[in-house]
Amino acid sequence: MNVLPPPEEKATYVERMFARIAPGYDRINRAMTFGQDQGWRRHAVNAVAPPINGRALDVGTGTGDFLPLLAAWMPDGIAVGVDFCLPMMRAGWSKLETAALDRSPAHAYRTTFVGGDALRLPFPDDTFDSITTGFTMRNVTDIGAAFREMWRIVRPGGVVACLEVARPRSPLLRLGHRFYFEQVVPLVGLALGSDRQAYTYLPQSARLFPAPPELAQIMRAAGWQHVQYKRLSLGAVAVHTGVKL
Repeated sequence: MNVLPPPEEKATYVERMFARIAPGYDRINRAMTFGQDQGWRRHAVNAVAPPINGRALDVGTGTGDFLPLLAAWMPDGIAVGVDFCLPMMRAGWSKLETAALDRSPAHAYRTTFVGGDALRLPFPDDTFDSITTGFTMRNVTDIGAAFREMWRIVRPGGVVACLEVARPRSPLLRLGHRFYFEQVVPLVGLALGSDRQAYTYLPQSARLFPAPPELAQIMRAAGWQHVQYKRLSLGAVAVHTGVKL
């Protein structure tokens, strides 16, 4: 069953899909990744290493999984999560309270959500020191434009880390990976009370996503330099990093 929308309908489709699955999103994410997704996010945050009193942005933040991790690095800084799906951010509101616990009392509540589109980020040029984004680029309509926007709003010397799906290089592992995500994951979503169609879309969108070397080239074309990537979990995901000079 193909559930991928045509390009001109993708943004609306994605926003409505995430609005539907927001209440159970975190629970299903933990189940289908066997809890590994939090470790992948920690790796991405370690890669950007935001300054203690800096500004960090998480693009396509969803329920805000990155925000407590960024806040722990920046006890005197500002951590912002931007997303265009209000129900997802509402579902993650408690994470802002968790983030506040990792900050100095004077800056306890300098962690927040902001509504916005990854292709038109609502921030001035050179605003942030660090940017993270996780499992968002496969849902945008123009990956290159999204990376250009992130390049625009980060300061010179700033770092981006992009956590995204990948495919194992081993043919046998790749076959098992595809079977799990395309056949098992939709059933996991259904069993945990969510939307089977949504958890069919997500694996199908992953299949069409650029491989790590291609994504690295897209980042370079958008202006990022010193682009490199690391595969995690036997190649199931990859973390790309780049620097604005």
